Amino acid sequence: MSEMVTLWLVVLIVSIGVEVATLGLTSIWFAGGAVVAVIAAALQAPIWLQILLFFAVSLLLLFFTRPVAVRYFNKDRVRTNVESMIGRQAIVTSEIDNLQGIGQVTVGGQEWSARTEKDGLNLQPGTVVDIMAVSGVKLIVKVDPQMTKVTGEVPESQN
Repeated sequence: MSEMVTLWLVVLIVSIGVEVATLGLTSIWFAGGAVVAVIAAALQAPIWLQILLFFAVSLLLLFFTRPVAVRYFNKDRVRTNVESMIGRQAIVTSEIDNLQGIGQVTVGGQEWSARTEKDGLNLQPGTVVDIMAVSGVKLIVKVDPQMTKVTGEVPESQN
């Protein structure tokens, strides 16, 4: 067995070992490149071609299969803590005014400081809003166009 076949087999084993140890889709792409390089070395390809094939195959695998693999492995991931707030609805408990830097909402029984997505929009207590993002300890919200105030009236900001 040639020296280069042995070298590429070592690269393959190390790549797989790192992947098994981390389980983070970090080096499996290089294992694919190493397999192709092993085959090229066994066929007596020049070293420059083996290296080129290793990097080319590794990068192709990384760019074309990683997004699919990440989506597949993260499909059962449960969002936790602050991340779980995005997309939920909240009720304004004190007026939200970005210019004055005031405003609070209630989400799931918890009070949060809140600001609107757009400056110049004041939201009154009772307005139902959608949480769009989290910035520091503040929720960034926008009026839910399908909802009215908790009292049943259309919020003033929607008129």
